[in-house]
Amino acid sequence: MNKRKLIYDVVVVGGGSAGIAAAVGSAKAGARTLLIDKNPYFGGALTHSSVFTICGFYSMKDPLEQVVGGVGGEILEIVRKMGMSDGPYRNPTTGNVAVIVDPEAIKYAFDKIIIESGVTPLLHCHVTKAMASDGIIQELECFDHNGFFTVEAGAFVDASGEADLTAFAGGEIKVGNETGQFQTGTLVMRIGGISEDINLVRKKMYEGVKKAKNDGVLLTKEKGPIIQMPGSRDFLAIFADAEVNGLDSSSITNAEISTRAQAWEYINAFKKYVPGFENAYLVQTGPSIGIRETRHLIGEYTLTGDDAIEGRKHEDVIALGGWPMEIHQGPGEPAIYQSIRNQSHYEIPLRSLKEKSLKNLWGAGRILSCDSIAFASARVMGTSFATGHAAGIAATEYVLNGEVKARSVQKELRRQQAII
Repeated sequence: MNKRKLIYDVVVVGGGSAGIAAAVGSAKAGARTLLIDKNPYFGGALTHSSVFTICGFYSMKDPLEQVVGGVGGEILEIVRKMGMSDGPYRNPTTGNVAVIVDPEAIKYAFDKIIIESGVTPLLHCHVTKAMASDGIIQELECFDHNGFFTVEAGAFVDASGEADLTAFAGGEIKVGNETGQFQTGTLVMRIGGISEDINLVRKKMYEGVKKAKNDGVLLTKEKGPIIQMPGSRDFLAIFADAEVNGLDSSSITNAEISTRAQAWEYINAFKKYVPGFENAYLVQTGPSIGIRETRHLIGEYTLTGDDAIEGRKHEDVIALGGWPMEIHQGPGEPAIYQSIRNQSHYEIPLRSLKEKSLKNLWGAGRILSCDSIAFASARVMGTSFATGHAAGIAATEYVLNGEVKARSVQKELRRQQAII
């Protein structure tokens, strides 16, 4: 049997927010683009980990300051027109601004924009190997239930979340933060059956958790985000967390099982200790634990915490980051926040997306080249839409012109309504 082979201009690995934006941006810039994902639907952490609150589209500034547009903005507009999006919503405690979306509506929006932009989608496909020579990736080896096949392209975008493509191709990476540690993983709970006679008050839920812990119930966090779903009485509660190495299946397995057990402890505690939750039930967990951090590529420039906190500018800016530094240090510990100067935004340079040793590879999303402080902001989904969009256009510029100039990428981003 002849081995199957696909040929494209640009191949994007990973179908989360960064990968979707990269593929759509690439196709709109004129490249024949393939988007590969191992899952049955696109969306990454948004759909696979039930993180239906999209952070990073807006800074903390008041009045509202939108810092992400382009492909991400188009997707939000599709969901808004469906009446399945709430926000922008400002958290009364932290001042952070997020957009809340319905899970099925956002799946549809992703499919719609991918197909209409001319991207070729390939779900249920695993990338198993990358072949590179003289600093250039030539092709990928992939696997589906028909067996192995290869995909050839002129340029590639790694939006896998784990920097799998970069690692497989022999690119330069680091694992975790400066000491090799990972941010904590979290399992999202979706809760239904809450009384319509009460208003959701975080204080009451937090008090309920404290009472349960005082009675000996084994819970981790005492506080966590609590968000109402669009068009529903269901709520998301983000409490169950665990240490996890997202590169190791054994570690992920232990974390998945641990946090699912925690979810049941929390729902039982809410039912017992929070008025109005007597008939509450667990609609869904996950389906996958949210992995915040694994590998990072090493780029031509490492975005620093000082860059982010000081709101620094770069000549080769291709995206804006507006989410504060949000550091999850360990299970049960509250997140630590550090604000951006003037609660506004910082600039992300194209150099932080360009892997330094492979000529035709760009990375986006939570694998971009950054230190641990900058990562605590730049990893969020809204910012990932922006970095992915830029990476896809840069890859297309390389294929079409043989070189990548920041001004050319910026021009195309603006043409596609990105905010830079």
